[in-house]
Amino acid sequence: MSVILPLKQRSVKVKWGVILTPTLVVIAPLLAFAIFLLASGVNPITLYGTMLRSTFGDMYGFGEVVIKATPFILTALAAALPAKAGMINVGGEGQLAIGALAVTAVGVYLLPSVPGWIGVPILVIVGALGGACWAAIAAIGKVKGKMNETITTLLLNYVAYFTIGFFVHSLLKDPASFNWPFSKELAGQLRLLTFSSSSRVHVGIGIAFILAAVVWFLITHTRLGFRIRVVGGNVLAARRAGLQDTSIQFWVLIAAGALAGIAGMIEITGIEGRLRPTTGVNYGYLGFLASWMAWNHPLWLVATSFIIGMISVAGNSLEMNSGLPASSVQILMAFVLFAILAVGRRKQA
Repeated sequence: MSVILPLKQRSVKVKWGVILTPTLVVIAPLLAFAIFLLASGVNPITLYGTMLRSTFGDMYGFGEVVIKATPFILTALAAALPAKAGMINVGGEGQLAIGALAVTAVGVYLLPSVPGWIGVPILVIVGALGGACWAAIAAIGKVKGKMNETITTLLLNYVAYFTIGFFVHSLLKDPASFNWPFSKELAGQLRLLTFSSSSRVHVGIGIAFILAAVVWFLITHTRLGFRIRVVGGNVLAARRAGLQDTSIQFWVLIAAGALAGIAGMIEITGIEGRLRPTTGVNYGYLGFLASWMAWNHPLWLVATSFIIGMISVAGNSLEMNSGLPASSVQILMAFVLFAILAVGRRKQA
């Protein structure tokens, strides 16, 4: 009896932890941001109500949240999958950008007259290959050069940003752009289908949901997923068990780049229609944050991506109704990050 009771208490404690940890990550930043709003002379209750109405009060607002959440889900998956193999991929930003670059180049110059039912699947593959090739630079550096993937993927984001800038100012620049730096527009049949003529919500959200389910199934219900989790849990034990840890990490990082590259494809074919220097800016970092909020769970990150999508869309409402700049929403994002770090440290302790 003395043994059974502590086990029951431990079980209850674990269950409460599963409930309280996500709650703390969401509620604590809202409380901290409320203090900031009060210090700025803004009523937080009124503002939070306005932000909720602007995002979930009508179908247009909800549609904007869906549009924002779609690339966040995929870049979050690009962070979550390597995390299962014991790696930190901060390169979703650059992988998305290069995927968008590849899709724009192929779509504008090679597929302008190809039917959509052929062209769109090709662009999905092109976007995935673009992101995968960019991630391969960091993967090769890790496997062959023993380089830290966190640093290499982060630095490659800046290289990708300047690469996009080079192409939209030169080779891909639209001659009819009046000297604005953006590419030619993608052909209409290569754009993703929308659910209605009055909404910008497109089928990309379905692609994101499917890929999230695929990654979850792969990680939790396949032999490959088990090997990935073993490598992520203890690389030395994995080596002693005969697993090729470097090979697994190499291909996992490339697969993550492919996911982010598909996010770039969706952004071009679903929303932008052409490549700009600002295409997908900060989407990789916000997806990384969404993955951390969900503790790298491939299904939970769908919910956290929608939360971050809501916060992003609500930034405009914050500016109009509080007098604060829209960038103030980044303070709320920072509070979310601090909450994740605090809870993570507590869990490790």
